[in-house]
Amino acid sequence: MPRYFILGLSLMTPVAFAAGETPPANDHDLAYSLGASLGERLRQEVPGLQLDALVEGLRQAYQNQPLKLDQARMQAILQQHDEQASKAAEQAEVTRLQGVEARFMANERARAGVHELAEGVLYSELKSGNGAPPKANGKVQVRYVGKLPDGTVFDQNQQPQWFSLNSVIEGWRVALPHMKAGAKWRLVIPSAQAYGAEGAGDLIAPYTPLVFEIELLAVGD
Repeated sequence: MPRYFILGLSLMTPVAFAAGETPPANDHDLAYSLGASLGERLRQEVPGLQLDALVEGLRQAYQNQPLKLDQARMQAILQQHDEQASKAAEQAEVTRLQGVEARFMANERARAGVHELAEGVLYSELKSGNGAPPKANGKVQVRYVGKLPDGTVFDQNQQPQWFSLNSVIEGWRVALPHMKAGAKWRLVIPSAQAYGAEGAGDLIAPYTPLVFEIELLAVGD
C-alpha cells in the first residue's frame, strides 16, 4: 500500500479515539480538527506545499467533482514524491552517521599517545616489540579483540591465529606492517578502512569505526 494512503488512514486514528472520549462540539469543529491535524503532519513531512492547490484538490475529491489531473498522473507524482522523500531520509541518516564517526575519530585522535598512519588509521602502543615486522603480503600470527565505538566486543580470538594480510580489512593492512613481532597495539580504524557504507550484517552498522587491541606474536612469508 502506498505511503500516502497509510498517511490518510493514520490521520483518522487519533481523531477516532478522541471522538470516543470527547465528541466534537459541532461539525465545524470536527472539520477544523481534521484540517489542523492534516496541516501539522503535512508541514512536517512536505514543507513548502502550495496550500491553494492542496485545498482545491481536497475540495474537489471530497465533493466528488472532476479532478484537474487524471489518476495515472497523480499516482506517478505521488510515487515520485515518495521516492524522493525516501532518498532524502536515507541521505540524512548517512550524514548523521558520518557526523557521529567524525566526532569519535576526533576524540580518539586527541588522546595522549595516539599516532596516525595512512588513511587516518590511529594507533597507540601498549607493548613494544623487538621482532621483525610483517611483509605487506605476508602472514601474521595474532591475538586480538575487536570492539565497536561503545565498547561492545564484536569479535575476538585469544588463541594464536594466523592470517594472511591480503585477507584482512584495510585498516589491518595499513597498521600491521608497522608493528614488530611481540608488540601490542590499540588500533582505531575509520569505517572507510573497515566495512564502510555497507557495514557487516547485524554486527557492524554502516559508517562504524572499529577499535582493536592486536598482539603480533609472529610473522611468516
